[in-house]
Amino acid sequence: MHPQGQARQPSNPTVMPTTDDEIREKYLERAIRELNAFAREVQSCRHCPRGALMPVLGSGHPQADIFLLKYSPRPSEVEEGVAFYGRSGNALMKSLKRLSIDPLAVYGTLCVKCPVPDPAMADPVCVARVVQELAIVSPKIVVAMGPDALAVLNELEIPLRREIEPLPGELQQLTPQVQALYVPNIDEALDDETAKREFWAAFRVLGQWWAELPPY
Repeated sequence: MHPQGQARQPSNPTVMPTTDDEIREKYLERAIRELNAFAREVQSCRHCPRGALMPVLGSGHPQADIFLLKYSPRPSEVEEGVAFYGRSGNALMKSLKRLSIDPLAVYGTLCVKCPVPDPAMADPVCVARVVQELAIVSPKIVVAMGPDALAVLNELEIPLRREIEPLPGELQQLTPQVQALYVPNIDEALDDETAKREFWAAFRVLGQWWAELPPY
């Protein structure tokens, strides 16, 4: 029996988050779980002829404001199984530091996650998995690196998606909530001074965008 005047307590009480910090923490925990499940799904997929090699997974914050999208992996990324590992990642870190962008606000991934001999061999269903990553991370801006990544972005079945033009350094609207920035492929800018300058001229717009981003 329960004493008179006292409410009965539920057998499995669930404490609902009440503060903004608690709510953000719950969303972060969910994003981490969903990205882990996504990684397991990609690793168990056998649609692409990658043999015994493992797919190259995205890296960065599960709820990043900035979503970097590159087309296919380089050997260093294949070796480690992590997107933007190696020279491109080092160059990006230097660029982010130069632009005063918090690296913890960034998530990077690939359109073609499997190390196939030719990226054209990747199964379209696998490439379309980028939609899942976008839904989980829920970024404020997508940075498409190079024409191949842009082509994939413009083919993804994203609700209310708009076509993104190949205009380097120009902010565009991908969806009503998400912006997009097209920049040259960073991999191709590593060993060519002209390409490096073109990449930087477009990428530094991200620094302006970040500086104007309203605080939480």
